[in-house]
Amino acid sequence: MTLHNIMPGILAAAIALAGCTENGFKQERLTDRVNPLLGTATLWEKEDLGYERKQKNRTWGAEVFPGAALPNAMVQLTPQTMWHAGAGYQYEDSTIIGFAHSAMGHWNLMELPILPVVGNNVSADDYASAFSHDNESVRPGYYQVYLDRYGVNAELTSTLRAGYHKYTYKDGDAKRLLVNVAHAQGPVRKWEIDKVADNAFAGKQGGFHYYAVTSLPIDSIAIIKSADEKGVPVALVDFSDNTADNPLEVKIGVSYVSIENARKNLEAEMLDKDFAQVQDEADKTWENLLSKIKVEGSTDRNKNIFYTTLYRASLMPRLESDVNGQYRDLQGNIVTDADFRYYSNPAFWDVHRNQLPLLAIIQPDVARDVIKSTIDRGEKSDGYIPSYFHGDHAPTFVIGSYKRGITDFDLSRAYALALKSAMVPGGRNARPYLEEYIANGYIADENIPDCPFYDEHKGGVTKTLEYAYDDYAVAQIAKELGDTANYAALMERSKNYKNVYDPSTGFMRGRVEGGAWMTPYDPYYPYYQQMYREANGWNQIFYAPHDPKGLLALYPSAEAIDAKLDSLFTEPYIGLEVANLTGFIGNYCHGNQPGHNIPYTYYFIDKQEKSQAVLDSIMDRFYDMGADKLAYGGMDDAGEMSAWYVLNALGLYTYSPADAEYIISVPLFDKVSFSLPENTFTIVKKGNGKKIDRITYGDETIDGYFIDHDRLKQGKTLTISTR
Repeated sequence: MTLHNIMPGILAAAIALAGCTENGFKQERLTDRVNPLLGTATLWEKEDLGYERKQKNRTWGAEVFPGAALPNAMVQLTPQTMWHAGAGYQYEDSTIIGFAHSAMGHWNLMELPILPVVGNNVSADDYASAFSHDNESVRPGYYQVYLDRYGVNAELTSTLRAGYHKYTYKDGDAKRLLVNVAHAQGPVRKWEIDKVADNAFAGKQGGFHYYAVTSLPIDSIAIIKSADEKGVPVALVDFSDNTADNPLEVKIGVSYVSIENARKNLEAEMLDKDFAQVQDEADKTWENLLSKIKVEGSTDRNKNIFYTTLYRASLMPRLESDVNGQYRDLQGNIVTDADFRYYSNPAFWDVHRNQLPLLAIIQPDVARDVIKSTIDRGEKSDGYIPSYFHGDHAPTFVIGSYKRGITDFDLSRAYALALKSAMVPGGRNARPYLEEYIANGYIADENIPDCPFYDEHKGGVTKTLEYAYDDYAVAQIAKELGDTANYAALMERSKNYKNVYDPSTGFMRGRVEGGAWMTPYDPYYPYYQQMYREANGWNQIFYAPHDPKGLLALYPSAEAIDAKLDSLFTEPYIGLEVANLTGFIGNYCHGNQPGHNIPYTYYFIDKQEKSQAVLDSIMDRFYDMGADKLAYGGMDDAGEMSAWYVLNALGLYTYSPADAEYIISVPLFDKVSFSLPENTFTIVKKGNGKKIDRITYGDETIDGYFIDHDRLKQGKTLTISTR
């Protein structure tokens, strides 16, 4: 079968999914606006990066995957073009090494890559196939590519816990599967693969279990090894009727509990369905989710980016419990009696700012179970609330969700974990340097002149700022539960951000042990974790989302703040080439999280329109960059950067994620209909300016620029009038 015979069938399937109205006109499906390839490309040019490339290493992109997945699914069935890449796939690559079953985008997972191959033209060292983007197509829940080396058209779709592979070979070609049993993002020490039935094989990679059913009878499974000293094994699955004309279909259930549970997941979700049915159900699942927010007006480009970022923001965290409710907990035990679905630990440092609040808004049932999973992990560890990477930000998600009405979890259990994290130093999962923070009100840095960017040190300024905000979040839980003593103590500690403010420079500046300021000091130089976490001084300058008025009162005047902000967005970045810092407006770096709240600072000095100018520039510049218009201006980090776009495009941003309120900006769209569980509220934009003249909700005028979630649940119209 030739490629031109294959493609019409793919196109017909896509058209069938789109549907028609009663009058025969095509009804727009929001899934048609989603491009899962957006974010897979890398930035190369100086005008996109903000500096001139000199290093050989690739600059980090959004690090996202283009494959088939459902919202928050266990299975993310995706092509892999290289080992140890953020999500396994880079758009600029030209070969595919397999189709993996998980892809977080943080240099991990990529479990069980498999590849359809032909005849004896493969070895453990040489099996990758060239491909062309001209013969590649994607949509939510579906991925297709033609493998040039083997003449195989590969199609993928999935359910929550199972992946469906459909491989159409050329007529008469001998069909085989290559399974990378001992390699995911990195080497896998413990693995198994066995033929378990005439049409089934099963096994595991570490704690990842799988059960695969094939459309052809299996003849044998052979293990071959690479010729180098490592001798990396791969498995070759051969079939008895390997030249049959029908496609080879492989349905694979997965589980983090057992092979038996992987089989049950497969049987419950996919085994009796054909490819078209599974693909159609995936499309409908995404259509239902995307339809919770309907936008009108603006450009097709803005709508396409909006629904793609909403899609991208809805993929994480990942489900980790099976159809029978079982999951493997942090202690390695199989839990059988949970009253919730178990999810992966969120990337809290990245996503507490807006991706998790967005999850709580559009999928409150998932948010509830993520919180219950977080509590479960904390209680089965050493009693501290789980963290991720840097800081301690789960409490912001817990209390922010609770204030949004997600109350069907035990807040007191979450509080016990959060309070221990805030108050008790020394534990394995305690806040780093907590004893020093409690004693001094800040975390000191080591004075290391000419510190290289990638050096790991204390990150004292960032930790002090973020611990102060975390203290505020835990204080809000204390207040909710009536713990007045700890509420007062934590609220006092939430002012600790002031202890790293240097009035002589107007920056949040590192202090050394004893309290002296770091010298010399250069706010333009970025650090990985010396003073700042993945930022320079400019990108940590206005971080106290719980107390913006108190923060700005540190400056001598509104005029001084205005001038400082103007300098931030206009003075050029020094040009140091750093792989994870891209997307610059002056020194503001949108490609990493620490400064994402900064553009709104103009609001607090009555310069809202200047904030809007920056927000509009960010949305216009940093979400479809590069030669192919498929690059973000920085890492998506489990949906954080995508969620930033979604919320700002709507005109509602989670400035302080621990609080169930939103700062109002000018939407990209003329009208938005947003469905909450309680009601549907509407956002209407009047005028095309950047200056907000008036905000009303229903018949009531909003005083200021914030609106709380409880008001939005009333289902009225938020009107934003501009000039």
